[in-house]
Amino acid sequence: MTGRELDGYWKTVVNTLRDGIMIVNTRGAIVSVNKAFEKITGYSREELIGRTCEILQCETCNATLANGEGKWCGFFHEGEEEERRCRIRRKDGALVNILKNAALLHDSTGAVIGAVETLADLSEITEKENQIEDFRRQLHSGDDFHGIVGSSVPMQRVFAMIENAAASDAPVIIYGESGTGKELVSRAIHQIGLRREAPFIKVNCASLTESLLESELFGHVRGAYTGAYRDRVGRFEMADKGDIFLDEIGDLPIPTQTKLLRVLEEKVLERVGSSSPITTDVRIISATNKDLLQLVERGEFRKDFFFRINVIPIFLPPLRERSEDVPLLAEKFFRTLRLKSGKDIAGISRDTMELLLNHSWPGNVRELKGAFEYAFVTCHEEIIQPHHLPETIVNPKHGASAAKAPTAKKRAINLQSIEKQELLEVLARTGGNQSKAAQLLGVSRVTVWNRMKRYGIDAKKSIEVR
Repeated sequence: MTGRELDGYWKTVVNTLRDGIMIVNTRGAIVSVNKAFEKITGYSREELIGRTCEILQCETCNATLANGEGKWCGFFHEGEEEERRCRIRRKDGALVNILKNAALLHDSTGAVIGAVETLADLSEITEKENQIEDFRRQLHSGDDFHGIVGSSVPMQRVFAMIENAAASDAPVIIYGESGTGKELVSRAIHQIGLRREAPFIKVNCASLTESLLESELFGHVRGAYTGAYRDRVGRFEMADKGDIFLDEIGDLPIPTQTKLLRVLEEKVLERVGSSSPITTDVRIISATNKDLLQLVERGEFRKDFFFRINVIPIFLPPLRERSEDVPLLAEKFFRTLRLKSGKDIAGISRDTMELLLNHSWPGNVRELKGAFEYAFVTCHEEIIQPHHLPETIVNPKHGASAAKAPTAKKRAINLQSIEKQELLEVLARTGGNQSKAAQLLGVSRVTVWNRMKRYGIDAKKSIEVR
């Protein structure tokens, strides 16, 4: 192929390139562009030819005045090639991130006759960089404690309790309304706890019938009941040397509580349909949104089982009692959903945030997360506005929100009352013997003595069950 033939095909070659190419004369007027340049800028060839390159409103352009000859591009004045990242404005007004390269064009005598500039669209690369930065911010967020977001005083207390619980091997129970993040707390305890290298197994005690729950927890042997065609390993065996999370433990049937009590006290279990004991070493982390003491008083929950699981209680405050954490949670859900959805939503409006701060959040953190999932479906703008939120938040029925959101007086579990009542119950059973009480509670004798001092309990007097 001769040079003349190559010249004839040059236009076809240039138009196959993905990078935009623009040629300007010494006055900055555009004399030629390729198809990629039209695609990147949104302008047609006809709209560009004869116009100056200022039409692109490049952030790094340096137009200078030449004596008697109007504006000259600073590139001609400097006479050097350049390579830099910048943004240009498309015809539709959108900003595009590009990598720009430029070179001077000379005639056969060496005189400058113009310049050629290439534009590489960096939109995809920039988006990936933004995603990486979002991931980095989430990983290094100072308000994130092992996946739990919060900087409020109540949450700082929770974080301290999680660390204390993780350093112990005693049973932990997490109290909190639905949607407060009890499972997240249980995972955090496991992740930084003594058993972090072993399994973490979750069981929802409210989702299964009594017979299926026992099979799920302890396993069964073939023929134990109709449909048991083979032996099955239970969750406790799966969690051996690790932690098992019993969610909604307040819904546990009394017979199952009895069997779990044996597991806790003797560290052995029996599969359904078998009498052969199996040794197990599992730490129980449980959770409930119920007041277990009331269930004990009504005979719906075993006292001795309550004492065994309530060694390290952790109370999660409802979202309405830590409203200063709402912006932090909103930002977390916003970033996560932007990464997941790929939508180009820039942020949350001030009016929207004010609405979020004033909502009572009867569904707690779970409701807030759901509100953002809804907003990312309905929002087709750059900013999430109030009308993008669910109707229950934008226009709650009169009194409905307040009715759904129980007051702190009715719902909050007074941990000190639970702890004191528990101690009185155990001391009554042991006749005031602090060592035996410590054994039943799964704590040290010093801890029992400190609690007695804290609540003004006199071991010398006759202790009655209250």
